[in-house]
Amino acid sequence: MFRAASQRMRPLMMTALSACIGLLPAAVSTGIGSQVQRPLATVVVGGMLIGPIVLLVVVPALQTLFLDRREPPLAPTDTLPPQSSS
Repeated sequence: MFRAASQRMRPLMMTALSACIGLLPAAVSTGIGSQVQRPLATVVVGGMLIGPIVLLVVVPALQTLFLDRREPPLAPTDTLPPQSSS
């Protein structure tokens, strides 16, 4: 889990930050039409900031908590052990 999260951190953060930086002017705008754009941009920026944290921290923690770490059962063999004849 740690290795997977560390490999995916940079691409997730780059995607989230590029979307946040692109929508930041719409989220803080006060000009004409901002009553329509600002709420949507605010929600998208918030989601793009919280999403990577959830994917990198919460999901692996829940997976290790709920998924079973036991080894899968061995496949049954076709041969039976020899029985002693009495």
